[in-house]
Amino acid sequence: MVNNNYQLQFWIVDKNKLEELCCKAVGITKDAASFIKDELGKVNAEHIQEKEKHSLVSYVDIETEKKLVSAFSELLPESNFITEEGTPFTKNESAYVWIIDPLDGTTNFLKGIPVFSISVALSKGDELILGIVHDIMQDECYYCWKGGGAYCNGKKIAVSEVGNIDEAVIATGFPYQRKWMDNLTQILIEVLKTARGVRRLGSAAIDLAYTACGRFDGYYETRLNAWDMAAGILLIREAGGIVTNFHGQAESILHSHHILASNGRIHDKMLNLTRPAMLDQ
Repeated sequence: MVNNNYQLQFWIVDKNKLEELCCKAVGITKDAASFIKDELGKVNAEHIQEKEKHSLVSYVDIETEKKLVSAFSELLPESNFITEEGTPFTKNESAYVWIIDPLDGTTNFLKGIPVFSISVALSKGDELILGIVHDIMQDECYYCWKGGGAYCNGKKIAVSEVGNIDEAVIATGFPYQRKWMDNLTQILIEVLKTARGVRRLGSAAIDLAYTACGRFDGYYETRLNAWDMAAGILLIREAGGIVTNFHGQAESILHSHHILASNGRIHDKMLNLTRPAMLDQ
């Protein structure tokens, strides 16, 4: 009898199988996106909980996550999960972990602002090998697998070619914890002075996807979790961009306090703007 762990490893490391796995994962994500879209406008005040100050969750987040965990458990048996809402699963010895945000931009969703997404990534240990961001209201599915490039609805995407930061459009976001605002305000003022424009959409996953496809030239944010950014990190790297923390370090970015992503051409200039903020303290 063949060892199940060996079967799992063979499934992942074979490039063609990884592409096939990504395609199947895209289908699962699209089904979940349809559920979220159908629930838009149906959530009442009694359906909403405040996880922490300013951080909201509804039954839509919870049920979507359950659907995703169930489907990905069937797609890739013995895999593990890191999820925003903590859906229970059977823990295994496998190194393969799905990293899931079932609804990134919950506040937008609850207010009827059409900017929210699903973010799904698969890692082997600390290495990201698959990523999907589904921009639900635009019906744009961004996806990638390690070494295979990045795509949106079947078309290959790439980061922008903007080389001057004064021509760049930069995206950002703000943490729920207000204690970081003073440091972030310092950065924002400098970016506003330097860049062509700044955008704040309310979904980190979409910010990263838009950077991967060249709509944004760069993006920075702090106090994110792995599920907010895992898929977007791989998208940008596969699209030709660079992702680091505010100090220029690319290693262990999922465990960093902050993220800076760009087309690569303006990365050093953005680092000069973000480094002064002492966000590790």
